[in-house]
Amino acid sequence: MTQFSHRIATLDDLPTIVAIYNSTVASREVTADTEPVTVESRLGWFKEHDPRRRPLWVIEAEGGSGAPQDMLGWISYSNFYGRPAYSGTAEVSIYIAEASRGKGIGRYCLEQAIAYAPEIQVHTLLGFIFGHNAASLGLFAKFGFSTWANLPKVANLDGIERDLIILGKRVA
Repeated sequence: MTQFSHRIATLDDLPTIVAIYNSTVASREVTADTEPVTVESRLGWFKEHDPRRRPLWVIEAEGGSGAPQDMLGWISYSNFYGRPAYSGTAEVSIYIAEASRGKGIGRYCLEQAIAYAPEIQVHTLLGFIFGHNAASLGLFAKFGFSTWANLPKVANLDGIERDLIILGKRVA
């Protein structure tokens, strides 16, 4: 069984992070972006990920070289709603390289996110997942996340209205 590790992302990782993200756009299952994003457009987002409060991690095979081409995926914590009273709540996002999907990396990512949340004073994790993304909904359910909100038909992907499900879990 392959083992994984993670580390804080560096700016050198951003092109690969963006490439992995962009590999999900065409599926219309993972992101509400309908066109690929650029590295330049994600610089602000990258800088918002302070390792002490909202880390952005890259996932590699255990013993990886640390080179961007060895990245299997990434995981981030993002602020929820941007107001101080919500500082203990974070959205967790997981993106996996196309060739690495279905190999347990999602499970590894969610395990790590849940375990680390208290270290950054996060007591509640949220996942924003399209209602038709059965794989992600199932993964989060396996870790005890439950549906906290169903926003019906809030996204329009190629003329098809899609639901957004907000899953939540108290972790501390």
